[in-house]
Amino acid sequence: MELYFRDNFFNAGVTEILNEQEESIGQIDLKSAFGSAIDVYGHNGQLLYKGSFPLFSGKWEVTDASGGQVGVLRSRFALFTKKFTYETEGRGSYEVTSPAFSREYEVSDESKIVAYFKQVNGWFASGAYVLNNQSDHLDTYELVAVIMGMHEIQKRHRDAANSGT
Repeated sequence: MELYFRDNFFNAGVTEILNEQEESIGQIDLKSAFGSAIDVYGHNGQLLYKGSFPLFSGKWEVTDASGGQVGVLRSRFALFTKKFTYETEGRGSYEVTSPAFSREYEVSDESKIVAYFKQVNGWFASGAYVLNNQSDHLDTYELVAVIMGMHEIQKRHRDAANSGT
């Protein structure tokens, strides 16, 4: 099943998570234009996951509805590649990779690709993604929180590079 979701231009407000038939199957609440935190809700409105940066940290933490840590996403340095590591609690570690100028990403464990997604937005539009999850161990809504965290990490890197010039 493919899911479609996006960021808002001002990084605040609620956006829909859609399936292939463009039916709403959840929501992302982008908590604030001044911070980076999200809540991911399922099709019946229940809170499933939260994502945020801990204070003074570049790591994106994904927690469940009760606040228990599910995993941590980190950016990894790599030449000519975008690379992230998502370390889960008790379910292993996953690599999120993409060639340098590509908009397509793969999520893999130590043996195979378990999910893939691509950025489908235009040049001036906010981040929009399509996700195809084939993993038995990563929940699709959890991956939405991970991908939005990756998007936030990339925005932080771009902002830091732009402020340094």
